[in-house]
Amino acid sequence: MRVTILQPSYLPWLGFFEQMTRSDKFVLLDDVQYTRRDWRNRNKVRVSEGWVWLTVPVQQKSRFAQSLLETRIDNSVPWRRKHLETLRQHYGKAPFFEKYFPRCQQIYEKDWEFLFDLCLETIQFLKEEIGIETPLLRSSEMKTSGAKTERLISICRELGATHYLSGESASDYISEEGFSSQGIALEYQNYEHPVYPQKYPGFVPHLSAIDLLFNCGEQSLGILKQDKTESIRCS
Repeated sequence: MRVTILQPSYLPWLGFFEQMTRSDKFVLLDDVQYTRRDWRNRNKVRVSEGWVWLTVPVQQKSRFAQSLLETRIDNSVPWRRKHLETLRQHYGKAPFFEKYFPRCQQIYEKDWEFLFDLCLETIQFLKEEIGIETPLLRSSEMKTSGAKTERLISICRELGATHYLSGESASDYISEEGFSSQGIALEYQNYEHPVYPQKYPGFVPHLSAIDLLFNCGEQSLGILKQDKTESIRCS
């Protein structure tokens, strides 16, 4: 039983979903403090000049200690129209744009109040269209306790995990002894980013997974997992 626990993001990158494909259960750590200038409310997409941020504005004034679940979107800014226009302008001629854009457009046509709800919707959209079947769980709906490593271990124990798959950056604060003392094997992702065709010349890595989906369609899962049997033409 391999478990991954990650904070949810807006339109997450490939590495987020690669961890999901390698896990038996994937937990969204949704009840932690909201972090500013992070991936919770933004991600990158490809443009002719390289890449740009798609950022969801949030209400932060006098709310520095708010949790992710409490974080509200600032809808006084026309962010939905801007994001939709950016995707249409720069991916409109991508091979699989017409296949996936209608569902994408439906997301932006909804009225969103809380950031987490939007993040969850974009995660489910990309997960389903890429073809990942790993079940999603939410930490806020689990009976766990502790902070940092203790919280992760508590979640793993509730799910009966034998292995915990973590991102490499977490090695700075995770206590390996804590996991081993509970009989849980700690693994790190060590993801090698695949190279695939993009609409503009050159290759830009570390973008939202929506870039892979618009460019490679049904081949996205194999490319994400770096299945060498997959063609990389994507057209």
